[in-house]
Amino acid sequence: MALGQQSPAIALGPLDGRYRPQASALVDHLSEAALNRERVHVEVEWFIHLCERRALPGLDPLTAEQQAGLRALVTGFDAASVAELAELEAVTVHDVKAVEYFIARRMPELGLEHLTPLVHFACTSEDINNLAYALGIKDAVQNVWLPSARGLVAAVSTMAREAKATPMLSHTHGQPATPTTLGKELAVFAHRLDRQLQRVAGTEFLGKLNGATGTFAAHTAAAPDTDWPAVSRTFVTGLGLTWNPLTTQIESHDWQAELYADVSRFNRILHNLCTDVWSYISIGYFQQIPVEGATGSSTMPHKVNPIRFENAEANAEISCSLLDTLAATLVTSRWQRDLTDSSSQRNIGVAFGHSLLAISNVVKGLERLDVAEATLAEDLDGNWEVLGEAVQTAMRAEAIAGREGMDNPYERLKDLTRGHRVDADRMREFIAGLGLSEQTAQRLSALTPGGYTGLAEELVDTYGL
Repeated sequence: MALGQQSPAIALGPLDGRYRPQASALVDHLSEAALNRERVHVEVEWFIHLCERRALPGLDPLTAEQQAGLRALVTGFDAASVAELAELEAVTVHDVKAVEYFIARRMPELGLEHLTPLVHFACTSEDINNLAYALGIKDAVQNVWLPSARGLVAAVSTMAREAKATPMLSHTHGQPATPTTLGKELAVFAHRLDRQLQRVAGTEFLGKLNGATGTFAAHTAAAPDTDWPAVSRTFVTGLGLTWNPLTTQIESHDWQAELYADVSRFNRILHNLCTDVWSYISIGYFQQIPVEGATGSSTMPHKVNPIRFENAEANAEISCSLLDTLAATLVTSRWQRDLTDSSSQRNIGVAFGHSLLAISNVVKGLERLDVAEATLAEDLDGNWEVLGEAVQTAMRAEAIAGREGMDNPYERLKDLTRGHRVDADRMREFIAGLGLSEQTAQRLSALTPGGYTGLAEELVDTYGL
């Protein structure tokens, strides 16, 4: 028997197989079953809303019991509901029509048989789908992705505060440069990531309900005296979405493209964090705490591979590629409608799943790191030439103040430091021979690479999260 016929646990994709525990929270919001539940939700609420607004002659608000019975189709949506919808779709060969029939079957038991024609009234499939997707994406972002991403940012921010005063040699262009603190560098990532979270949190989730080509034509043909734009607006906003008044058959998906661009940018900043941490591990600035019993390398016992960060890099890249494709594809539809979005949107959960997996791996990777302060200090002490910036800048300041003998400060420090290793004695000897004011000479002579971190600690305190 083929593997795919043996067990649902043998999955084609890693998010439903190996990594399901990390991505499973999205299933309740972005799976096919969740989409169908949200379709039922939209259909039910539209039915209730039409009655509440008396949108058609002869309609009256439903009783509390009838409303509760309809909404129970959503809260009680289960595996049996999924199976029944699958059976209906096998006949209709249309997923939204199957939802309509699924609800219509329940009308007699709710005492609403006479209102069966009101199910899916004046709706095109996209009226239901765009709202169902918007609700699912909104819930997934607000209840799953954002909490996980915020947890990651909090972890980076905590590390930044703990290491705010830990001096570290910078490496611009891969070469020793002006020292910083480890905490300040981590705070940069926390700040960058948090900006993207604020953008994601401010997402406007749009929805429309206006018929086959966005004109309310069927609505006005049936009930010309009803203010259909008002009915549509109150319905969409009542779902917790922003009403889009002007569309073709489809809601234009621009808000989705905006959201996916922000999440992609978060992923890419996270990827940058991974590559930096990976590099710091490789030069010994971080030590990885071994997991008891775990194998670091299959053949080299001394190694603890930084697999969490490498895994996160790969998953961030996969997420970005999907999100970028969705953003590019969804904003285009031929004339009033084509179905490219139907296939594309079924990958939204996959895109968020890989991002969620990247976030999870980074959080776990950060938990297993120790700062190698001795290595950081040793590297700083081996690179006294980085103080050349401080000395030549102080010389410039003294020249501006009118002090003699401060000519060509950059060139003089270049001659001292470029291509040469400079130790503490050589640097202090050079400073003593410059003719600086006594106060400046004393300040520079007392300076060490580990003490040349400027306002790094204060920046973390003031502007860190």
